[in-house]
Amino acid sequence: MPLDLEEQEQLDQFKAFWQKYRNLIIGVLTVALFAYAAYSGYQWWRNSQAIEASKLYETMVVAIGKGDKDLTLRAANDLQKDFARTPYAAMSSLVAARIASDAGDSAKAIEYLRWAAKNSSNDAYLALAKLRLVSQLIELGSEKDLAEADQILKDKPVQGFDALWLERRGDWYLAQKKNTEAKASYQEAWKKLDQAKEFPEEARRLLKVKLDAVGGTTQ
Repeated sequence: MPLDLEEQEQLDQFKAFWQKYRNLIIGVLTVALFAYAAYSGYQWWRNSQAIEASKLYETMVVAIGKGDKDLTLRAANDLQKDFARTPYAAMSSLVAARIASDAGDSAKAIEYLRWAAKNSSNDAYLALAKLRLVSQLIELGSEKDLAEADQILKDKPVQGFDALWLERRGDWYLAQKKNTEAKASYQEAWKKLDQAKEFPEEARRLLKVKLDAVGGTTQ
């Protein structure tokens, strides 16, 4: 069926448009397809990494249940090395740091905590790593350790962890016998903690003990 004049004109316009812009259109479509393929590939890789990391973490959990410290720490090391971008790596580092600390190896514990504080892709694990690292450094108490703790506490607190950040700053002051500054930090931490109802009661009790020790109040 022959085209009428209007249809023929539209077809001619389309042909002219295609002739002029076809290279650009093909280029854009090609880029879009490559981007989609890359995204799909990345998603597959990330899912694959998560699955393999979870298996290794399960191995670590079993090792903990058996009291096998060496296998536990080896699994944590492997997660750091091979699956650093997964949450399992930071999670296992926190667990390994606790085990090392309980075994009296504070240097190893700090090593795990430093790794998690630098590499964690999960904000909660990042905050926990920094807070525990600060506690370990304060416990060691050397000038160098306290300076490192100070630098960490100068970082912007991870959202939701403001109260604990202030509490650790109070600990930092107290370690240097700066009771007035420690009291101020603890009281500010209490205000923040009182607004954050999701924190466990144990955290409130511990902070109250610290406040009482420096003559502070919870009002």
